[in-house]
Amino acid sequence: MIELTESAADAVRTALAGAGERAEGLRIVVEAGGCAGLKYRMGLERDERPGDLVLEQDGIRLYLDALTQRHVGGLVVDFVDGIEQSGFVFDNPNAASRCSCGKSFC
Repeated sequence: MIELTESAADAVRTALAGAGERAEGLRIVVEAGGCAGLKYRMGLERDERPGDLVLEQDGIRLYLDALTQRHVGGLVVDFVDGIEQSGFVFDNPNAASRCSCGKSFC
């Protein structure tokens, strides 16, 4: 359902290792907002919530709520660290369009 590139997986592992609290994985959320209608939000997560789909890739747990599951089939998450752009980048085949920042889609 979701693919983390090697670069993204390394970035998540680094964040998990440096977390001040116990973190078990990464929550990816699609919610209303952004300039195109929907936006991504990510954060470290301690536990599964009711209704979550829990995926595991390369030893990383990914937590997805029910709304998010409808929007992320085939999503590829990458991490780039460059002069023009730095951070997580989302390639979502379900997006009809997206804003120029790449963080918002519809």
